[in-house]
Amino acid sequence: MKTEIIIDATDRTLGRVASEAAHALLGKRSVHFAKNQALPVTVTVTNAGKIHLPARRTKGKIYTRYTGYPGGFYEMTMEEMLAKKGIAEVVKKTVDGMIPRNKLRKPRMKNLIVNE
Repeated sequence: MKTEIIIDATDRTLGRVASEAAHALLGKRSVHFAKNQALPVTVTVTNAGKIHLPARRTKGKIYTRYTGYPGGFYEMTMEEMLAKKGIAEVVKKTVDGMIPRNKLRKPRMKNLIVNE
């Protein structure tokens, strides 16, 4: 009963691709949808390298994280993230932000595959 959903990211914006992937990961496309279960749905995003990213977005978007220690606040622009980790990490972070923050988040995110 494992469902495979393939999303082609060619010439589409990051948010549109990510929201479609998040919607599928939540199981909203399935007739077996249940809020309290991570359904066996595998979402594959293909051609992630061809996503339309304007220069204003790559320079302006800032990813932040905090370690919890004094001086442990780190910032990274999308441009730096693309150079260091690639487009796959940017897509994963975007989809991750659209999934509810509960115990099902990790198992759902394991079902996301991003191909460049």
